[in-house]
Amino acid sequence: MSDRIIAACDGAAKGNPGPAGWAWVIADAQERPQRWESGPLGRATNNVGELTALRQLLEALDPGTAVEVRMDSQYAMKAVTQWLPAWKRNGWKTAAGKPVANRDLVESIDALLADREVEFRYVPAHREDGDLLNAIADQAASDAAAGQRAAGTALGDTAVPVPAPARSAPARKAPARAGAKKAAAPARGRVSLKAKFPGTCPCGRSYAAGETITKVGTRWGHPDCDAS
Repeated sequence: MSDRIIAACDGAAKGNPGPAGWAWVIADAQERPQRWESGPLGRATNNVGELTALRQLLEALDPGTAVEVRMDSQYAMKAVTQWLPAWKRNGWKTAAGKPVANRDLVESIDALLADREVEFRYVPAHREDGDLLNAIADQAASDAAAGQRAAGTALGDTAVPVPAPARSAPARKAPARAGAKKAAAPARGRVSLKAKFPGTCPCGRSYAAGETITKVGTRWGHPDCDAS
């Protein structure tokens, strides 16, 4: 599999269920992004977004393609690699005897996997040291969910989405000294930082690298757009 390609896919839902979207990014063997695509799903769950992203990615790959697929969804990965055989044996019922959720998506993915050499790899999401391709897919899916607009290289969007900076783990606090005054707690836990890369705020306006940004809902954006 030395000539295999690397890919990542992700889904997003603002509310779960809520406005949802999907996205994938395909890279070469050196993990350099080559093309990407995202699309809206209207109102749907995050699981639907994750499975749709995988289906759309597999459909974009020619039969016989050898590919490593990186995902941060345990549900979507286990659905098509672990649970699927038992679901089929049980007449598309779960171990609890309930109908399998999102069966249409799982069945279509199962058919696509038969003609492709796919290796799945789980990658944790929203980590500073995380996988770049997954972060790109995550941002593209989030943008598609928020804007309900399709995007990608096939539509003329040659630049890949720039992932919002992940929040680093909080530093451990030193033990308080006897008699020391307790510092005032920050208002409502708001965190601001300097953007490492340019990006787009949920309001639709862009921000530049080096500009101060803060968490706006589940994304990063202008401090004056923070409703918290």
